[in-house]
Amino acid sequence: MLNKSFKNINNKFSRFFRFIFFLRYLFLLFFIALASFITIPYFFDYEKRVEIYKNYLSQKYNFKINKYEEIKYKAFPIPRLVFKDAVININSSPVIMNIQSLKVYPKIFNIYDLKNFKSEKITFLNNYSMIKSSNLKFLNSFLFDQKNKFSLNNFNLKINNENKTIINVKNISFSNYGYKKNLVKGEVFGKKFKSRIINNFKSINFELLDTGINAELNIDKQTDELIIGSFKSKILNTKLRFDFNYNEKELNIYNSFLRNKNFSLKNQTLIVLDPFFDIRSEIDLDEFNFQILQKINFSELHKFKDYVKKINIKNEIFFKSKGLKLNPVDDIYLKIDLAYGRLNYVKKYLLSDDTVQCEGSINLFDEFPLLYFNCKIISANKKNLFKKFSINTKNKDQRFELNVVGNLSLLNKKINFKNISINENYKASKDDLEYFKLSFEKIIYDKSFFEIFDLKKIKDFIQEIS
Repeated sequence: MLNKSFKNINNKFSRFFRFIFFLRYLFLLFFIALASFITIPYFFDYEKRVEIYKNYLSQKYNFKINKYEEIKYKAFPIPRLVFKDAVININSSPVIMNIQSLKVYPKIFNIYDLKNFKSEKITFLNNYSMIKSSNLKFLNSFLFDQKNKFSLNNFNLKINNENKTIINVKNISFSNYGYKKNLVKGEVFGKKFKSRIINNFKSINFELLDTGINAELNIDKQTDELIIGSFKSKILNTKLRFDFNYNEKELNIYNSFLRNKNFSLKNQTLIVLDPFFDIRSEIDLDEFNFQILQKINFSELHKFKDYVKKINIKNEIFFKSKGLKLNPVDDIYLKIDLAYGRLNYVKKYLLSDDTVQCEGSINLFDEFPLLYFNCKIISANKKNLFKKFSINTKNKDQRFELNVVGNLSLLNKKINFKNISINENYKASKDDLEYFKLSFEKIIYDKSFFEIFDLKKIKDFIQEIS
């Protein structure tokens, strides 16, 4: 009985193993068939088929292949067609992209079916494009409005205006499918960033990694000609928010508010992108700590003069003091015009009933920039004016009008007075001008340009020359 049971068990296992051994032949046949299916295309002449692929990509992905070095088929790890060193043109636009490797992944059953060729996805690898700022909308539409699966890796983008580089973004990666869907990564200003696109591109979160800089962009309305939205960001301890509307020629910023521990301001800015890059703004300062001016090193700012060549600015700045001790003046008006590195300025200070007004210019491209100035101080009461600097004077209710003309070196800590006059009864002689020069350089301009606004130094200077 026991032998019969073992015999039945052995027969059952024998049939099972014979079935397993039979399956291995099926697996082998399947593997050979699959391997043949995906490797036979290596022997196709793809140059004869290339127009089919080009027409398909133009219709489905909205770009035209202008030229390429060669087209190859690769089976592993996933079957794909590879256009090497391709140059494409985004349809209906002047935008051109250079792509080292354009990969087209055909659907598995369409490898042989040329009449019904379809792709599963496409990938751009190691690509570069240089475009005008006015054509940025075409690139955005191409990348972000794709209906089919699309990704790009190591995309380098340079945006120009009038042959001048506005911004250079490197190593961009983006995919509109998968777990990295709508996640943009790259490098800008030498720092890595990542950006997540949310709610069908109506909201974009941006973070500049390891810098404490993050931002959020919200689109409220978008048409072919206009984008309206809002922006807010945090840069370390500085907060910024504003509303904007944008078209291909200009960016208008309004309802803007910027605040940190040293100042807060509101502004309205118009940035013109075409035909010339130009910035015009009106700034209202609510709070300002004048002591931060002493921390600015102009010699460091001067290193960025090459960037200044690309900027045209017209700014008007208004400030009304709230009576804080850190603010030595009541009201300030400053107008700045910057074009091609030459800055013209007009500034006006109100100290109660007294007025200080200066105008002048500076060429930031000079090796040793000179700030030319023509300044005037007008006071109806000299005693009250000097009292603000804690200086006693015997004059009572005497009108005081001081005119000073000269130039000041921002790097060498030198000043030259061309003319100094007080009221109508004094005009400085040549010896006096030299004396004022030496005293000014010794007492006020002994460290940096922005420290000449130190009230204590101004007081010491006035006492020295009085």
